[in-house]
Amino acid sequence: MKKVWFKGSAWSTGAASMVLAAAAAADELNMPRGVTDTSQSVYELHMLIFWICVIIGVVVFGAIFWSIIHHRKSAGQEPAQFHESTKLEIAWTLVPVLILVGMAWPATSTLIDMYDTGGEDMTVEVRGYQWRWQYKYLDDDLNSRFGFFSNMSTPRDEIENKSAKGEHYLLEVDNPLRIPVDRKVRFLLTAEDVIHSWWVPEFGLKRDAIPGMLNEISATVNEPGIYRGQCTELCGKDHGFMPVVVQVMPQDEYDAWYAEQLEAEQVRQEALSKTFTEDELMAQGEQVYGTFCASCHQPNGQGVPPVFPSLVGSPVVTGPKEGHIDLILNGVPGTAMQAFGRQLDAAQIAAVTHYERHAWGNNADDVTQPADVVARQEANAQ
Repeated sequence: MKKVWFKGSAWSTGAASMVLAAAAAADELNMPRGVTDTSQSVYELHMLIFWICVIIGVVVFGAIFWSIIHHRKSAGQEPAQFHESTKLEIAWTLVPVLILVGMAWPATSTLIDMYDTGGEDMTVEVRGYQWRWQYKYLDDDLNSRFGFFSNMSTPRDEIENKSAKGEHYLLEVDNPLRIPVDRKVRFLLTAEDVIHSWWVPEFGLKRDAIPGMLNEISATVNEPGIYRGQCTELCGKDHGFMPVVVQVMPQDEYDAWYAEQLEAEQVRQEALSKTFTEDELMAQGEQVYGTFCASCHQPNGQGVPPVFPSLVGSPVVTGPKEGHIDLILNGVPGTAMQAFGRQLDAAQIAAVTHYERHAWGNNADDVTQPADVVARQEANAQ
């Protein structure tokens, strides 16, 4: 067998492989090192406290077992007779205090760094919805701001066990958050409906997104790549379908992507005043419905009555267009039907309204345009 020489000793290739495999297995069970300065500090703090605990355990249990073996009654040992020892009491009080202070110092320093959000290069608003994330890039120039939703993209066939699970099952989205490498990003977190929690393990960060409040965290990611996380707050029936995916890009690639988003935002703004053909409304409406509505009302519109009513022949989708638009804009308080007025723009709401009124055999014999949605928004605001 081939020998591998290491520090003057001969190791077999098989033995070396076993050691490497054991180290890899141990690393899988350990806390990840992460790709930010914060995650590295957390990992180092974790390992420091871990080894302190190991040393304390070895000393304490070593003393116990040594005493049991060498001072047992069967060996003729007699118990010592004493009532108090000032030196011993001072020692067992002072030593733990010193240990705790030694652990608290780096822990406090790490916590201060984790909550330091000053000096950021860019700011992103993270808003949680049931059950998706919305990201808004808050550039200093108001004309350079844009946002989008990030929805889980795992196929329903995988969720319903009709096909094999993919590599990133329940951890893949249609539109990941994108940030540049080596830039300090400040995240402002809030929620629209219930409490959510935004977590990316490799960043060493997790913070609650609470309705009516703003929490903040920051991260400087040192390595390009795709990093995945989840909502870690139990936020409803589809809590497990709310992944977080962040793509960290080299600066030049990020700048090119950012420019493309600004152009797309300009096109989207222009679409708000556009008059669409029925074919365009049906195509876009089907896409919006599949992303935002199908999880509750089902792709075929049949729903899951009584919680999620069927849209096939529904009096809402076959009734007055204004009432249908209002329902999508404002939702239904006290039910699972949430308000989409702040989630979708007028063109998207017009498209999905038209789609629901003409799909699955429905025939409302009308056309819904963005101008109709804007009119309802203005009427509701009065």
